[in-house]
Amino acid sequence: VQPVESGGGSAQAGGSLRLSCSSSEYTFNHRCMGWVRQAPGAGREAVAAIDTDGSTTYGDSVKGRFTISRDNAKYTLHLQMNSLKLDDTGVYYCAADVMCSTLFSTSDYRGPYRAYGQGTQVTVSS
Repeated sequence: VQPVESGGGSAQAGGSLRLSCSSSEYTFNHRCMGWVRQAPGAGREAVAAIDTDGSTTYGDSVKGRFTISRDNAKYTLHLQMNSLKLDDTGVYYCAADVMCSTLFSTSDYRGPYRAYGQGTQVTVSS
């Protein structure tokens, strides 16, 4: 089942946005869940991931600013984005992968071992 994102939109630099992603019970309980973004004209970049045991991983560009969390009762993933920068602009995809390490090492992977949502636009302006 494909994850479904919500949230996103526009914010000024320094502001905040919150993304959410709903998934199936099986996917949520058996997969690493994360967020991968794609800036205009660029490849995909993993920004944050959370494993089934709650352990988290963040990309260097978002450490200290973004927080990933999961609501196990609602099978929902969240990404709280604070202190937004212009470079945070892009399409944010919710992703489900077998391993969180793979999500970061192969951010551009598009195959049977990873499920993506349809993406949600985040635009940060000055």
